[in-house]
Amino acid sequence: MSASGVVSFTQQGWEQVLAKVKRAVVYLDTACAESLHWGCGSTCLLEAVGGPDCHLREFEPDAVGGGAKQPKAVFVLSCLLKGRNVEILRDIICRSHFQYCVVVTTVSHAVHLTANHVPAAAAAEMEGQQPVFEQLEEKLCEWMGNMNYTAEVFHVPLLLAPVAPHFALTPAFASLFPLLPQDVHLLNSARPDKRKLGSLGDVDATALTPELLLQIRCLVSGLSSLCEHLGVREECFAVGSLSRVIAADLANYTPAKNRKKTAAGRASVVFVDRTLDLTGAVGHHGDNLVEKIISALP
Repeated sequence: MSASGVVSFTQQGWEQVLAKVKRAVVYLDTACAESLHWGCGSTCLLEAVGGPDCHLREFEPDAVGGGAKQPKAVFVLSCLLKGRNVEILRDIICRSHFQYCVVVTTVSHAVHLTANHVPAAAAAEMEGQQPVFEQLEEKLCEWMGNMNYTAEVFHVPLLLAPVAPHFALTPAFASLFPLLPQDVHLLNSARPDKRKLGSLGDVDATALTPELLLQIRCLVSGLSSLCEHLGVREECFAVGSLSRVIAADLANYTPAKNRKKTAAGRASVVFVDRTLDLTGAVGHHGDNLVEKIISALP
């Protein structure tokens, strides 16, 4: 997996965003701001925005709305367009004078269907359609106060923050942490009618909370988009309980299965629970699990 491929994946994503921001008020959440910083830089965004009356703002409940001379807004968000996130979006728009709203989400429409409990069979029949995004577009026009105003909602996989040629972070998943031994008790408490888990080795997708599964699916969707950009069909390996769940979900992810049928290249993806090697990762001797894996690979 080349460093240039990872960087171009991020840059191409931001190019789609930059094409929409001319003379707009741009709202970013923290994860997308991190991706922007390392992917192409805020200067590129500000140059694409242009104009003296346009601003860059954090997406938060108290964010300043757009004034009478600011008719366009672009929201770049790493979160699901659901629940509290949509409420914040609504509140910002309702206290503004926008006539044109663009919402860019890093979460694919397929994951939004999962989040809205659409069965897999029904989701498969919707291929090529985006009802969740279309419904939100109608809501955006409603909040702007005129159904003839313009609203766009679309997905861009802004997954990575490429901080170095061969090293990238996933800011939106900073809170996704491997399971610990004491979590086994919590998982058992949440599923009293199911088979008891004896250890982390017994954990599979059926044992996890819906919230954690959804977070994993968001990550898997982004990784699948990266593999699509690189033109590879991946073979997944895992070290650790949570890594096994993530690797299995990527292997069984329907868009990934379809992509693998036509991908020309091949790639090995190794998922590692970093809790298995915390002391080695913070040492200076280079003798840690990741170093051993890298040295063993061709």
